[in-house]
Amino acid sequence: MEQRVERNTQQVLDLLRLHSTKATFFIVGWIAEHFPSLVQQIQSEGHSIGCHSYWHRKVYDLTPEEFREDTRKAKNILEKITSAPVLGYRAPSYSITNRSLWALDILEELGFTYDSSIFPIVHDTYGIPNAPRYKYKHLGKDLIEFPISTARVFGNNIPISGGGYFRLLPYLMTKFFLNRINRQEKQPFMFYFHPWEVDPTQPRVHEARPFSKFRHYNNLDKTALRLEKLLNDFSFSPIPQY
Repeated sequence: MEQRVERNTQQVLDLLRLHSTKATFFIVGWIAEHFPSLVQQIQSEGHSIGCHSYWHRKVYDLTPEEFREDTRKAKNILEKITSAPVLGYRAPSYSITNRSLWALDILEELGFTYDSSIFPIVHDTYGIPNAPRYKYKHLGKDLIEFPISTARVFGNNIPISGGGYFRLLPYLMTKFFLNRINRQEKQPFMFYFHPWEVDPTQPRVHEARPFSKFRHYNNLDKTALRLEKLLNDFSFSPIPQY
């Protein structure tokens, strides 16, 4: 299928520029390798560059050596393009879970100083439900974790901070819980989204499972407008700046 990442990312950059907002872009190595000028533009506009693997394969589907080589390759590509150290990592599909915590040692070995891969929720493919909800240092390591933000509802963590949840939940609900994190819990929240989520006319993969289609394609036509509201309602900074 056609490559639409440049067009979609340009739309994201335009939106961030309009709202004088800087972000962290976790970039897949394969994308960086094929679109180096896009990475350079992201960097030149003042955004932070993080690593999002080379092939976007789930960490727990790899051996430690496969993970090490995939991550090293992506990091080297990004650092060559940007001429700057890449210090942050986010796992594909938040796939650092209890069965792949060994990956944290490899991230430190490769020179990363922070990770943002752990989602403290119950989910069918990712999550560490009992992980801390806010910034913390991993036990026995210098690696700092920035977990994906959640809301506490009836003693459980629920996801409210981006991606498919941003498209599935009404915006007013998202705003309510994010405000609660800021105002009641006195904490910053981590919000994320993907460039493809502002592309409602993207090609469809008809062979996908119905539930996967629902999660991926639902409300794509509403994402850009909701992001406009979000950027008006809250202030953001890149992870390293925080």
